[in-house]
Amino acid sequence: MSPYAEAPTAIALAVVKTLILLVGSLITFFAFKAYRRTRQRSLGLLAVGFGFVTLGLVLAGMLYELLDVPLMTGIFLESLLMLAGFLVIAYSLYVS
Repeated sequence: MSPYAEAPTAIALAVVKTLILLVGSLITFFAFKAYRRTRQRSLGLLAVGFGFVTLGLVLAGMLYELLDVPLMTGIFLESLLMLAGFLVIAYSLYVS
């Protein structure tokens, strides 16, 4: 397949990943802002968890495109960060 045929998909993926970064950062910011206002540990953990998930969602492509890390390694690191983020989010919902 021609690289030109993949260009629209690559552009769409870049747009979606950018939107994920923006929305995830906004959620992380609001959770952190709520933590600073209330000093509730669960909200601080929620902010950290969303930060990990957001970073994880954009990491694989950035590593692959910018640092020439093998794609599978980037996806593995992305998955580890997302797992860590979801674990922290789950814990934040558990603690009082």
